[in-house]
Amino acid sequence: MDLSLYDTEGARPRVARLAVRSPLLRSRWLSDLIGAPVHLKLECLQVTGSFKIRGAANRVLTLPPSARVRGLVACSSGNHGLAVATVARALGVPATICVPAWVDREKLRAMRAAGAEVVVHGDTAEQAEEISLRLRDRDGAAYVHPFDDPAVIAGQGTIGHEIAEQLPGVEAVLVPTSGGGLVGGIAVALHRLDGSIRVVAVSAARARVLAESVRRGELVALPEMPTVANALAGNLGPRNEHTLALARALVHAWVDVAEDAIHDAMRGLWRHHRLVVEGGGAVGVAALLQGWRPPGGGPVVVLLSGGNIEPARFAEIVEEGGRERQGRPR
Repeated sequence: MDLSLYDTEGARPRVARLAVRSPLLRSRWLSDLIGAPVHLKLECLQVTGSFKIRGAANRVLTLPPSARVRGLVACSSGNHGLAVATVARALGVPATICVPAWVDREKLRAMRAAGAEVVVHGDTAEQAEEISLRLRDRDGAAYVHPFDDPAVIAGQGTIGHEIAEQLPGVEAVLVPTSGGGLVGGIAVALHRLDGSIRVVAVSAARARVLAESVRRGELVALPEMPTVANALAGNLGPRNEHTLALARALVHAWVDVAEDAIHDAMRGLWRHHRLVVEGGGAVGVAALLQGWRPPGGGPVVVLLSGGNIEPARFAEIVEEGGRERQGRPR
């Protein structure tokens, strides 16, 4: 593969204009659980509440001003849309975000508060994508793809550089996975910096289209299923030019996690660290709760990719766990 397409190092100064270097937190809870050092990469505390600001910033800032004049358009389940809206506001250009009807209400509110025009269309991410492409063609706007774009992938890959600097000697990085822009970008960066670092892609069992495509060796589409990790929902589209190939070449291991494990991860992160993490952001911790362990017993980084969840829904998940404990025999 020609990895020069994905300039993760060159993306760093552009990303730094709009995003922050997220902290790395040692988790005693998880370290004790697996018998190896576990650190949490807190992209849930990132600007806009998720890693998506990195890819959106790099993509838009690589466009010439003449390409931004008619605005930006994107399709999103929420986090990417909020990132694009935030970048557009910073640069003084309009943005239109197309989302499916099941979008998280908190993400919908945030996108509108950031100044974007939000079009709610269809029951699936694919239907929302269809309308976004129509609007792109109608208005001549610059399209900001959520994952299958070299500049977006490179922007997400800046996380890999930070992890390598923050924790020398890390054995494995667990990365939430949907379309593959995040895991692909991090894998590119770590492959260049230290090819011995294992990149582990973690999917919700109900949103595992990239994992299934890699397993079958071809692009597949799966029906969308309801999941608490709704940020990971959606297919790869009819044509995928980048992320599937990157995943096949550079990801070392694949893990699917169940809905119950994701709920447990969200509750555990709140109880032990007072972190609000959405379902899609918590799947790496769910993998540890389900039994994944680093083969060499070395340090592990778990990426918490987002924290944007409707407060009432988050409270419901946390309280649900409390009721379960109260109902157990003593």
